[in-house]
This record gives sequence, structure tokens and C-alpha cells, in this order.
Amino acid sequence: MKMVYQVEDKPKFGQILVFAFQQLLAILAATIAVPMIIGNGMSVASALFGAGVGTLIYVLFTKAKSPVFLGSSFAFLGSMGAAFAGAISNAAGFAGLILGAVMAGLVYVVIALVVKFAGVGWINKLMPPVVIGPTVALIGLSLAGNAVGDLQKGSFLKGVEKWVIADNGLPEKIVEQVPTANVFVALICGLVTLVVVTLCSTYGKKMTKLIPFIIGILAGYAVAAVFTIIGILTDNPLLMVINFEPIKALWADGISLSTFISVPEFTFVKAFKGVKGIDGGYIATIAMAYIPVAFVVFAEHVADHKNISSIIERDLLDQPGLHRTLLGDGIGSMVGAFFGGCPNTTYGESVACVAITRNASVVTIITTACMAIIAAFVAPIVAFLGSIPSCVMGGVCMSLYGFIAVSGLKMLQPVDLNKNRNLFVASVILIAGIGGLSLTFGKVTITTIATALILGIIMNLILSKEKAE
Repeated sequence: MKMVYQVEDKPKFGQILVFAFQQLLAILAATIAVPMIIGNGMSVASALFGAGVGTLIYVLFTKAKSPVFLGSSFAFLGSMGAAFAGAISNAAGFAGLILGAVMAGLVYVVIALVVKFAGVGWINKLMPPVVIGPTVALIGLSLAGNAVGDLQKGSFLKGVEKWVIADNGLPEKIVEQVPTANVFVALICGLVTLVVVTLCSTYGKKMTKLIPFIIGILAGYAVAAVFTIIGILTDNPLLMVINFEPIKALWADGISLSTFISVPEFTFVKAFKGVKGIDGGYIATIAMAYIPVAFVVFAEHVADHKNISSIIERDLLDQPGLHRTLLGDGIGSMVGAFFGGCPNTTYGESVACVAITRNASVVTIITTACMAIIAAFVAPIVAFLGSIPSCVMGGVCMSLYGFIAVSGLKMLQPVDLNKNRNLFVASVILIAGIGGLSLTFGKVTITTIATALILGIIMNLILSKEKAE
């Protein structure tokens, strides 16, 4: 696939801003989803800031040769939950988030040193295309449920009372926030987004072809806004797709500086108050929750970089080198968590955006990172991004996640699947991954993708050994 803009290219200033905003939209949903899932007072704006800072550090370590954005890692959800669950206070939990990210980052540093002196030959033997290809495909396929789920719901919520069984075994009434929009209304908005994205990417000319996600999101948002306005005027919640409350809240108390500028609640500020709550037992809990997951995410790091290498037709494991990408990812994750609490990871959405738009310019990635940092302080931007309904982002993610899956399958093209050895390795990875196989050891969970990858590596080693004999 020929790039319109290669890694070292610098588009015009106006184009860079548009391309960067598109990248920001592509990584937005996943980046802010992690702090929203964890809760406990975590800040979405801080996570966005941390992702931007972490990406700049990654670009620095990779000598601006790898067009990858770092965002909040879903692999560490269980680890982050354990940090709060094992803490004596919420502030101590925030301190645990930073401590855990440092531990995970140090794992990357150690592996980077090993790679620096031992080279990457052993990794290529351990994870050849027959292993990496299906694994990359799984990254996209594993997210399919998220995309389809989002495609069918809006962001306008209402409280619904329901009874649940509490931890003490007694029934308890809670209020659950559920989307009000009719599934078919949300589906229309999402499909409009998807169709516009695909039409612009396939038949668009010049800039239209380079910014399909921006055009698609704006089209989907416009349709959703029409439905929502009609729903408000007719008092019909089934047509209300967009929740405009975050935007209206900006001037609810009048126009002031806070209407335009807001300082994120950085993790290190909250963590400072909980440092005294950290003891040896808690440190051990954090280590067990974070360090094993870091080894697992390392495999996904390799898979993502092999994927982007195949797209831009440059081996990033050779130049700038796997040791540099690991250092950038590890150090960037530490610093990102210091501000936002979330360990960062290379984003498949970013890779897919590069592939679909054929824009691999690192300048675009740098600008996206700066834009994420600035956006974290600009209240109207945070409010607008937060108001984009799930169905619209679901339409975008349908194409992004699908492209990740297809990219993995393309990596299998040079593999001879007529050979049983290759056929069994790929089959084991795909079935284990699609089947949802995962392993849990106490508070440590090896994700489905990582489990499938480990099984694939073992199967490949066993069958390669038999062939050698």
C-alpha cells in the first residue's frame, strides 16, 4: 500500500491540523473509556493529557521514525482495579496507579536492554508471520463486540431503577443509567457515519480521501442532532441520541473563565495525598497486578509494530529498532500514568487510521499528541468530544477495527497454509482468541489475545521442532 505521506513527510500546516484532529477522533473513544470504566474519580481529561505526553516521549525515543500514538491500555484494567481495591484510601489507590505504571514500564526497559544486546532475531523466530498475522487479526476481531454494541446506542441517558443483590446478600435498589434512543435510530446514525467514511476513503479526492473519519463523524453527528432535536421538541426520548448536557453545563452558571479553560485533575496531585498509605504488602499487591501483564502487553507491542511495519513497508523492529520502541512505550507509559493514571500502549486504532488514510507522517502524530494535551485544558473541546454519541463512534470503529483484522490476515499472505504446520498454528490462535480463552491467576488475568498468542508460539515451536527432526 503506497503512502500519500511517508514517515518523514511534512504536510502543509493547515492539513496537519486537520489530519491530527482526525487521529485524535480515532483514538478518543478507547483513550477516555479506561478512566470511565475504572471510575474512583479518575479524570478523562487527565487521561487525554497523559496519552499526549506519553506519545511525545515515544516519538522522542524512536527518533520520529514510528507513526504510532499511545493511548490508555485496556490490558491493565484489572491491574488498575486491584490498585484501588487493595488501597486503604482512594488517594492511596491513585499512588498505586503511578507505582504500578512505573513497575510495568521498567519491565519494558529491561526487555529493551535484552533486545539491544541480543538483537531481534530470536523474536522473529519466536513470532513469525504465521503467529503474528492471526494475532493482529484477533486484535481487531476482539473489539468487534464493542463496535457493534456502540453502534446500537446513543449518549442520551436516563435513570432506571432496578433491584440487585448487594454484597451482604440483601436486595438493594440502584439507579442505572441507560440509553434512551431507539436501537434503530442509533443504528441509522452509526451506519450513516460508516457509509460516509467508506465513500470518502474509497472515492474521495485529495483532502476528502485523507480525512474520511472527520467527515463521517460530522455527518453522523448531524443526523443524530436532527433526531435529538425532534425528540426534544416532541418529548420523545426514543429519538434522543445526543446528550447535550456537557455542552450546556459550560454556561449553566454564566459565562466565566471556567467556561473555556479547565485544569484536569492530574493523578499525581491526588496520589501525593495517599503516599503514606503505601506499605510493603500493598507494593507486593501492585507488583503482582502489573508486572505479569507488562510481559503480556510486550507481545502485543511486537504485533502492533509488525503490523504498522507491513503497512508503511519499513521494518520498525530494525529501524529505529525494537529496543527504542520498547523504551518509548515503557517510559511514555510511566509519564502518561503520572498525569493520567492509565498505562499507555500502542493503539491499533491509530495504526488503522494510518493505513486507511495512507498518512504515516510522524509530524501528524506529534501534532495529535500536542492537540490531546491542549484539548485536556479546553472545556468546550472536552465537552464536544464527550457529546459524540456512542453510535457515531461505533460507525467509525466498525471500519477501524475491521481494518486491523484485515491487516492481520494480509500478513498471512506469504504463509503457505497448505502445510499442516502453518494451518494448525493459525487455527489454534484464531479459535482460542475468538472463543475468548483467557487465564486468571489471583488478581492477574492474561488477556484473550495474549493467551492465544502464547498458545500459537508454543504450537509453532513444537511443530517446528518436529520438522527439524
